[in-house]
Amino acid sequence: MYRRVSIVIAGLAAAFLVAGAAGLIRLGTDADLLTVLWYASGVVLSVPSIALGYVIARRRPQNPVGALLALVGLSIAVIPSVETYATAAYAAGLPMPAAVGTLDQGSWMLMYVPVALLVLFFPEGRLPGPGWRWVAGGLAAVLIVFVGVAGMAPGAYPPPFENAPHALGVLPDAAFPFVLALPFLLLVLLIASAGSMIGRFRRTTRPSERAQLKWFALAGLWLPVSLLLCWTSYLLMGMPDLAMIGLFGLFITIPVGTTIAMLRHDLYDVDKAIAATVTYSTVTTVLLGLYTAISFTGGLVAGGGSAVVAAGATAVCAAALTPVRSRIQRVVDRRLYPQRRAALDAIAALRQRIDIGDSQPEELQAVLRTALPDRALLLAYKLPGEEQLVDSTGEPIADPGGATPIVLHGQEIGAVIRGSDGTSRELLREIAAASALLVEVTRLRIGLSAALRDVASSRARLLAAGYSERRRLERDLHDGAQQRLVALGLSLRLAQRHLGDGTVDVDGLLDQSVAELGTAVAELRAIAHGLRPSSLDDGLDVAVRTLAGSLRLPVTVEVETGPIADDLATTAYYVVSEAVTNAMKHADAGWIGLRLIREDATLSVQVRDDGRGGAQLRPGSGLAGLADRVAAAGGALQVHSPSGRGTTIQAVLPCAS
Repeated sequence: MYRRVSIVIAGLAAAFLVAGAAGLIRLGTDADLLTVLWYASGVVLSVPSIALGYVIARRRPQNPVGALLALVGLSIAVIPSVETYATAAYAAGLPMPAAVGTLDQGSWMLMYVPVALLVLFFPEGRLPGPGWRWVAGGLAAVLIVFVGVAGMAPGAYPPPFENAPHALGVLPDAAFPFVLALPFLLLVLLIASAGSMIGRFRRTTRPSERAQLKWFALAGLWLPVSLLLCWTSYLLMGMPDLAMIGLFGLFITIPVGTTIAMLRHDLYDVDKAIAATVTYSTVTTVLLGLYTAISFTGGLVAGGGSAVVAAGATAVCAAALTPVRSRIQRVVDRRLYPQRRAALDAIAALRQRIDIGDSQPEELQAVLRTALPDRALLLAYKLPGEEQLVDSTGEPIADPGGATPIVLHGQEIGAVIRGSDGTSRELLREIAAASALLVEVTRLRIGLSAALRDVASSRARLLAAGYSERRRLERDLHDGAQQRLVALGLSLRLAQRHLGDGTVDVDGLLDQSVAELGTAVAELRAIAHGLRPSSLDDGLDVAVRTLAGSLRLPVTVEVETGPIADDLATTAYYVVSEAVTNAMKHADAGWIGLRLIREDATLSVQVRDDGRGGAQLRPGSGLAGLADRVAAAGGALQVHSPSGRGTTIQAVLPCAS
């Protein structure tokens, strides 16, 4: 519905602008610069409101805010277009209805009434309450009546309508008090409209609606800015021309601010924008007042227009700029941006307590939750060499959506994760920057604690594995080679006792003893191979190639290790052996790649396969034991195994150069 209304409004605005353009074309070179600029201002200032009003009406078709914004654009286009056309009509003979000049005399109210209606209906598209219908109806009635009667004042109209007749007649003198009262009534209605927005802001509890109202208020702050520019213009130039910049800014920021509020109210931290605007406006006011006072006082002493006085006033204002801005910033932040001030003050206070030993950096999360307040706010840390975010206890954080990264020296060290919509992303970015050092200390402490726990856990696992291996060796020796050797000793003793009486087949008994001895030797070799593969006697390169040759699937081998210590070679061999065994037993691999390269003071061992992936370093698994073995040798083991994309096991071991 309102999309069609905005299209109709856009069509009317286009008709007025075309009429004004036709007037300029008819005037040709006779058009003075002021006329051209006046018409151009109507085009420049009306197009944003009309275009963005249509965008809002298209995205929010049941909300009249878009159509009202387009109406603001139409009101801006009407006056300069009509006056430009009228200038051409009277100068070049274009047709001009007699009533145009009469109705144009009160058209200045068009600049205010649509804006006031927009304020009344913003942002939900309905009035704040039933009683506000009188305000909306009063605005429309005042506009219609004033436009009708303003052109009935006696005397000639101002240019370009000085020759236009009074199409509606002339009012008697007794009616003029009534006519003069209409602008004051409009002023009352405008104040009431502004009050409706203040009332909405106080009543609403929804963060989104409060943000929308703040965006609209931010756009309206251009009104006091235009007054400051007017003051500056009078002070420096002796004329109010700079005030036009403020008015131009007002009619640009209103459509932009309304559009952001309606469609993307979370685009930026509006509290920060308002605080910055108020701060710099206040700073400008203070400095202008200071400059005015010094110039006036100096002018009384040294005479008007003194260059020395102007230079002195400028120097004083420049010296006062930084301290004045800092003080005003703190005051404004406390009033308009309390969350920012509270968060930054809390971080600074925590730093001071840490310096004197009364607090720990891990308290930062609790401090921020209290200061914002956001009871669900979460600080996450990225440990060195890790990609997974963890909390202050070292526990992983799953899928931290909407996290604001914390960066120090170009490196991401953590993130701030908001728990409620009341905390803007822009504020979170400021908090992340202010707390980066504390987060760095905390994450290093978490990493150190985790490393110590891993060392203790690894030591315990290695000790348990050592005990388990010793028990296995004892069991294997007792049940196997030891029993065979005992049986062999008994057989030999039996042969010794019956060697001379012929009652025992000594030759058969010796043959059986020799067979038992061979079996015992084989079992001892198998046990010894479990401790250290015999193939390592010829070097790690040969052992790895021998292992690869025994596999039943394609294997690519790249080995270049050279002479290395025996314990390092044993560890590297077991990395390859365990990884290959896992690939064949669990990964359903069709290909394996082995790469062992010695570079400077490190030995890099890499085993890849094209299997199903999904391997993990779980406690008690073979890979966990392998990681412990590598760690005991001073190295590090990494496992990269995305599901369905194969597995890569990489061990880096230190070796002497």
